[in-house]
Amino acid sequence: MDLRDKAAQLPAAPGVYLYKDAAGEVLYVGKAKNLRARVRSYFSDERLADAKTGTLIAEARDIDFILVDNEKEAMALENNLIKQWKPRFNVLLRDDKTYPYIQLTAEKYPRVYVTRRLKKDGSTYYGPYFPGNLAHRVVNFIHRRFQVPSCKVDLTRPHAQPCLEYHIHRCLGPCVPGLTTEEAYARAVHNVRLFLEGRLKDLATQLRASIEEASQALRFEEAAALRDLLATVEELQQRQKMAAAAGDDADIFGYYAEPPLVAVNVFHLRNGRVVDRREYFWEDQQEFDLQEFFSALVKQFYWDQQHIPARIHLPVSFDDAELLEEVLTERRGRKVEILTPQRGPKKALLDLAATNARQSFEQRFRVLKPSAQAIRGALQEILELEQPPRRIECFDISHIQGTDTVASMVVWEDGRMKKSDYRKFVIRSVQGSDDFAAMREVVTRRYLRVKSEGGRMPDLVLVDGGIGQLHAAAEALEAVGIINQPVAAIAKREEWIYVLGQEDEPVVLDRFSPVLHLIQQIRDEAHRFAVSFHRSRREARRLTSELHQIPGIGPKTAAKLLRSFGSLERLRQASEEELKAAVGTAMARRLREHFEATAPTRP
Repeated sequence: MDLRDKAAQLPAAPGVYLYKDAAGEVLYVGKAKNLRARVRSYFSDERLADAKTGTLIAEARDIDFILVDNEKEAMALENNLIKQWKPRFNVLLRDDKTYPYIQLTAEKYPRVYVTRRLKKDGSTYYGPYFPGNLAHRVVNFIHRRFQVPSCKVDLTRPHAQPCLEYHIHRCLGPCVPGLTTEEAYARAVHNVRLFLEGRLKDLATQLRASIEEASQALRFEEAAALRDLLATVEELQQRQKMAAAAGDDADIFGYYAEPPLVAVNVFHLRNGRVVDRREYFWEDQQEFDLQEFFSALVKQFYWDQQHIPARIHLPVSFDDAELLEEVLTERRGRKVEILTPQRGPKKALLDLAATNARQSFEQRFRVLKPSAQAIRGALQEILELEQPPRRIECFDISHIQGTDTVASMVVWEDGRMKKSDYRKFVIRSVQGSDDFAAMREVVTRRYLRVKSEGGRMPDLVLVDGGIGQLHAAAEALEAVGIINQPVAAIAKREEWIYVLGQEDEPVVLDRFSPVLHLIQQIRDEAHRFAVSFHRSRREARRLTSELHQIPGIGPKTAAKLLRSFGSLERLRQASEEELKAAVGTAMARRLREHFEATAPTRP
């Protein structure tokens, strides 16, 4: 039965249809109020003349379908299946990690983290936060005021001493027995929940009671700290009231397209002002239908978002807009409008978003070099760092089958490579080919020295390799008492970036990404520096080994020749005058006689 006949036999009911190729791979997912009518429309002469539809029908060999009760359920199922199968004929929103959330973990001693990945792990998630660094500022406030940490210390086992965070009063110290109690920690976590849920009035009441209790027990230092926290919470209460009474809550979309390349910018208005902007890019929109594009984009954009704005402003309307409004209104609990402004301030913002989208397009696809500040900001967002990185230290290991193992450290600082801070390491404790042990040694040696000299840690430690090298570096840092240090690794084959604490979800950047280009540049420089050091060590060993065979040449003379000529090949090719200048006439004659005697014979 051909596809046209199969389409004619579909039920006239709401559901989702799937076009599949000969191998059973899903090519396209769509939803319909009437499956039969929608799928049959693909075979009209007008639709078949469309390049995208014509190609889809030419490649399709089967049509599958799933019935649902109504069109809203069909929209939900369509969205889920698109995310599951990622069909190449659908418009795909490739970045689902745009917005930062605050995660309160479900542990005996809960901790707080900034994350862009919502998981079903029992944790409670709050957000999203605009702009991205707001989440980091909130978590920093929680550290300072509630002393609930973001560390990655194993809290299932006791530790001998606390880290620096405890000593500077940013953590209650649950890792060391006796520093806090389960009850005190639970009270702090309860207050954090009230704070993150916006229940500032309840939190203020709780703090007043705690102040009274501490005062009566003559714990005046604790009461004073709680009093300062209460003052901050009351100030936040006033800001919250003012924000609720003012301004607009909207998202505004702009785009620029030169098919198959498309750039979209999203402006987030909160309380009447632009608080953030996000960029999205596509490289595969061969047949760019604006209505279909934004219909798919907006559904995927908001389906899994916890925060949905009151108004969504788009440059074009589409058929499913009213249905999507109903679905988003139900999820938000208040009315949501999808609008296409034609004049006034919102149209001006649409135009501004489009202008920014064009600029984003130029920077991404025409390979214009973004500013160092923009790169740092993007790196902070993608790797979820607390602040834009000013200094990155990158490590690489080099050897041949476990011999002459060395390591390099290169430094990127303030937008450029800082060669004066490069370091070389000869690996001493590792025998054979063990990159993980070598990485542990070099990271241990580097940061033991930084710690002993009171130096400043880099904003990011980057290692060349995969998860194994990442964990080796993290173990070394923890062993020298350094925790909460951002660490990442870049794997050569896939060019995936693994971030410590998020290893199960590597960061995958497209090949146009300036952030990927920067990380590759730093990694490649570390590799070049390590390989050049390894070669020089290997050449020195070969040269020294050969020279020791010549009577009268000891370690000092060999070292002198090594400094003068650098390699065995260069020494063999040196003239007698050059040799005399380096080691004198008699020694030069011995060298020349040795090289002539050991020269390979020509056939």
